[in-house]
Amino acid sequence: MNISIIGTGYVGLVSGVCLAYKGHRVICVDKIQSIVDSINKGIAPIYEAHLERMLIDVVNNNNLKATTDLEHAVMNTQISIIAVGTPFIGDSIDLKYVEDAAYDIGTILKNKKDYHVVCVKSTVIPTTTDTLVLKTLQQSSGKTLGDFGLVMNPEFLKEGEAVEDFLNPDRIVIGAMDEKSFEMLKNVYKDYFDAPILKVNPRTAEMIKYTSNSLLATLVSFSNEIAAISEEVGNIDALKVLEGVSLDRRITPNPEGKIIKPDITKYLKPGRGFGGSCFPKDVKSLIAFSEKQGYTPQILKSVIEVNESQTRRMIIALKSEISGIKDKTIAILGLAFKANTDDVRESPSIKLIGELLKEGGKLICYDPIAIENAKKELANNINIKFVDRYEKALERADAAIIMTDWDVILNIAFDEFKKLMKNPTIVDGCRIFDITKAESHGIRYVGIGYRE
Repeated sequence: MNISIIGTGYVGLVSGVCLAYKGHRVICVDKIQSIVDSINKGIAPIYEAHLERMLIDVVNNNNLKATTDLEHAVMNTQISIIAVGTPFIGDSIDLKYVEDAAYDIGTILKNKKDYHVVCVKSTVIPTTTDTLVLKTLQQSSGKTLGDFGLVMNPEFLKEGEAVEDFLNPDRIVIGAMDEKSFEMLKNVYKDYFDAPILKVNPRTAEMIKYTSNSLLATLVSFSNEIAAISEEVGNIDALKVLEGVSLDRRITPNPEGKIIKPDITKYLKPGRGFGGSCFPKDVKSLIAFSEKQGYTPQILKSVIEVNESQTRRMIIALKSEISGIKDKTIAILGLAFKANTDDVRESPSIKLIGELLKEGGKLICYDPIAIENAKKELANNINIKFVDRYEKALERADAAIIMTDWDVILNIAFDEFKKLMKNPTIVDGCRIFDITKAESHGIRYVGIGYRE
């Protein structure tokens, strides 16, 4: 099938490359010529595991091309997927880019005779597709629903694992406005992907996306609240507490004595809190949307409050270990909000760095991929230095804070911490190191959810 994708960020580019990899013919549309040129050369403008290798393949076999010409893309495809950004600005989600894309597509559909399906894949609040997008398409095209199709098809992609998630989905949700558009979008997936297809209305599809991310974010904040209680009591390891809880058969099935560890248990773990382009934005957007409907979502508001408190709790723990932060050299290991991505949006590490600088700390920051993006987020400061090797970050440091669970960081030997650091103290924001082993090497270890 011929498919155009409007927007080449994480969702748009990954979706386009994966659909092309499955045999569809894809045209990616972006307004920025340099991004279009990069894609057409097989160079991914973002980092995502396996993405560039697959991009080279689909560009070379002519299954994918990029353009700034939206009209060409829409006129030469059967489905247009809107995958533009929906940032949270002030106190609400900004739907401007979705509305603009719908308007531009509609003006092109005015002159297109063939039936064309518009698919919203951007994360949007419930009512967006069947009100704002539909109204905009009808006004700009002069047509009515039935002359064109409209569906909402949310994405469920984890950054760092987005390609794998797209190629091996656990579910495909299609919120269709009409039967014909549902059948067309179903044909995009049914012969190419082995996953249940859930047919719903657009509002339900939009709510599924928000609910999915809000549930995972809730598990993270729940884990960190248990961690905070454990720290206050002392001599309780919240990591072990949550491991014990997760072994409940209702959470972790154990048929015939064979434990099946679901991925969702990864979110039942104490740590530095969630970040990235999805969880913070989506939870806040759902809160704002709910309040506009007249309902105050108390649990979701607490999820954000607990998450925002994690940075301060880490700083308090660090201060107690090294007797203050001013003029201390602190190694920050990990800048991306999670491993296997260069994304630093809403990264807990970036927030922590900002607070440590206010406290007068001298920071040496390392990340294998995300340094350049981190530099863009952080204003120039004489007390911050970026290095390309973790050894440089650890050298003569008073403390090391683990903020991203990259394999390269996980595999640092305790002997290296002890040899390189001035004062071998680790504040583990990811709980990737073993407490007993760290202390047996003469390292002072502070893990979220554990205090002696």
